[in-house]
Amino acid sequence: MWGRNVYDSISKFLQFQLTVNIVAVIVAFTGACITQDSPLKAVQMLWVNLIMDTFASLALATEPPTEALLLRKPYGRNKPLISRTMMKNILGHAVYQLTLIFTLLFVGEELGQIQRSADARPGPAA
Repeated sequence: MWGRNVYDSISKFLQFQLTVNIVAVIVAFTGACITQDSPLKAVQMLWVNLIMDTFASLALATEPPTEALLLRKPYGRNKPLISRTMMKNILGHAVYQLTLIFTLLFVGEELGQIQRSADARPGPAA
């Protein structure tokens, strides 16, 4: 029961981490290529990884095993850790997150009427 729980927890952790890291790398690379400045600086990328690693490992390491784990067949020795379904989930979530992030990055100014420039000051109050 504990072995199956550990396997499931590792599998969930990998799915979460791969999704977060794929999105972060694509956002940093594509944003740097298009805007000539990375949307995620090095320190911000480290914070994203630190927070995502910490919360994901805490959430998945504290999940107790259940009796339902014993009702299914054990995994084979040669079964891949990342299944086809997991890969679809990872790619699907990554596409969703990238769509949202790139929409905010490139169209966010028009959507929220926000000025991107750091030195932009609001005009005098009317």
